[in-house]
Amino acid sequence: MDPFPPPMGGASLILSFRMPTKSVLIVGGDALAASRAYASLEADAVVKVMVSGGLGAVCDELRWRAEHGQLDVLDWDSLPVPEPHPNSQAANTLKINRDVVALDHYLANTHVSLVSVTDTISTSPGASTARLRATHLARVCRTHRIPINVADMPDLCDFSFAATHRFVDPGSSSKSPLQIGVTTNGEGCRLAGRIRRDIVAALPKEVGTAVTNVGQLRRMAKKIAKENDVPSEEGEDSTATPNRPVPIRVPGIALEESAVEAVKRQMRWVVQVSEYWPISRLAMMSEREMREVLEGQVAHDGMTPTLSTIEKRSQHGLDLTRPLTKGRIILAGSGPGHPSLLTLATHKALTKHADIVLSDKLVPAPVLELIPPHIEVRIARKFPGNADGAQIEMMEAAVEAASRGLTVVRLKQGDPIVYARAGEELAYFRTHGFTPLVLPGLSSALAAPACAGIPVTHRGVAESFIVCTGVGRHGKSVALPGYDRARTVLVLMGVARLGSVVRALVSADPDIEGGGRRDGTAYPAYLPIAIVERGSMPDQRVLVSTLENVEGALAGVGEQRPPGMIVIGWAVLAFGRREGEGGDAWEGVLEDVEECVEALERRDRERVARWLGGRKWDVWEGLGAGWEDL
Repeated sequence: MDPFPPPMGGASLILSFRMPTKSVLIVGGDALAASRAYASLEADAVVKVMVSGGLGAVCDELRWRAEHGQLDVLDWDSLPVPEPHPNSQAANTLKINRDVVALDHYLANTHVSLVSVTDTISTSPGASTARLRATHLARVCRTHRIPINVADMPDLCDFSFAATHRFVDPGSSSKSPLQIGVTTNGEGCRLAGRIRRDIVAALPKEVGTAVTNVGQLRRMAKKIAKENDVPSEEGEDSTATPNRPVPIRVPGIALEESAVEAVKRQMRWVVQVSEYWPISRLAMMSEREMREVLEGQVAHDGMTPTLSTIEKRSQHGLDLTRPLTKGRIILAGSGPGHPSLLTLATHKALTKHADIVLSDKLVPAPVLELIPPHIEVRIARKFPGNADGAQIEMMEAAVEAASRGLTVVRLKQGDPIVYARAGEELAYFRTHGFTPLVLPGLSSALAAPACAGIPVTHRGVAESFIVCTGVGRHGKSVALPGYDRARTVLVLMGVARLGSVVRALVSADPDIEGGGRRDGTAYPAYLPIAIVERGSMPDQRVLVSTLENVEGALAGVGEQRPPGMIVIGWAVLAFGRREGEGGDAWEGVLEDVEECVEALERRDRERVARWLGGRKWDVWEGLGAGWEDL
């Protein structure tokens, strides 16, 4: 048995090149060439693009970069050729030979580190000629000992481009030094991209910032090492294990240590921090904390100051206790109401991460009951006339709690960015030093109609939908959209103002005194409308009627059940009544539009009467079968 593992061939030697001042030649002017150019520019390489036709033959990105001095575009046809070639050859062969000779002459007189050929992709224009030429280009590059990559022709490649990702600092959006690359060695380029995305998604978003901070810590430690003439082999990279023992530092007990020994210990502590501190902690490390890790500077008497109390020191002599961290704010959507319609992210935020939950008053009790009892829950006091005051109160409470290091979940009904004032809260939190994490929720605008058996789009009935509000800032009216036969209108926060909404829609005058406003054509009074209350909850109620009868219907069903929303349009009758009757009423909704106005109204009223079973309105109580098991 071999004492060491035998090498298994078939892998690539994965390297990261240092490219400043080195030149990369890209043959091709397509989108792939632009991608290769961008990657090379990020590596500080000098980029030259070679293509027949020069600047006029490259894609928009390459042309822009050339015009802004980021790279040079060379016209292959204008490159000098040392010797003329016989004209007896076919035109295609002659062009290939001339290109090859021109490249050979160029490489002989110009320093190039890498060559990338991109015009050989099978879908590229002229790819067949480019692929014939690529074999000769590869031979020329190897003659000049220049590594070459030829897209879609792995047998000609000396190297391949990995599927890469460069991490950014989420706070500043600046690029970090951390890059990852995935290669399948030509076995599955598309799969490599997917694997890269999975890796990126699995890593903490602040991992790039952590690398930046550790790099700064290393430079600080190496600077101290250089000032004390410590050999480079005693630096961080020479430490095979982060657990090599160092003297325990106890308060009040002097530890004799030379300047060189102190520097060696500091380099080992850099390894300790890199190995054991959480990524989030590394990302938060300030320069002051870095100096504390390294003890600031070596004492003049050869002694180094102590770090911590004996109760908090680690077995390696370095305090690894986590300091008080800055809190965070999570803006989460609770969905339409049913607990099973919470997203997994919001469920985890409420049950595993929250220290305090600040909830809107419309979030149903079954959702709030999921929150562990030890977590504080506050309900917004958004009573009539107090909406703005309650909003400010909740925002201030969130900032105060986060400033104490707590994780605050700001819980909103539906989706937080759909008429839930999340934009105001985002701006407020950012001005107070917190960038919230936004967890989307299942919007009631779509989920409530679905639970009511109303499709907001349906072939032959509704081709689009629009979501709007029934009330503007400070209770002012808003302009509702005009009538479009093929469109469903979804109105949130409009049930309490149903009268003004209906008047704004059906009135011949688009500006109704004492009512709302409308932009566009008036709605027919017989158009179907549904009011969905407490959508997705066991006590869900759906009132269906027409615009001309819905006010009386709502008054006749008794006490309202907020929250509610309004659905307007022919999609309301698409699936018929709750018991399934009248399900054919929608047929021909969009095919009958060529009829005269009188005939169309007569046919529409007939379909509405068939849908409602001759009644002016109908009520559907509760959820459909099966919800009780979810």
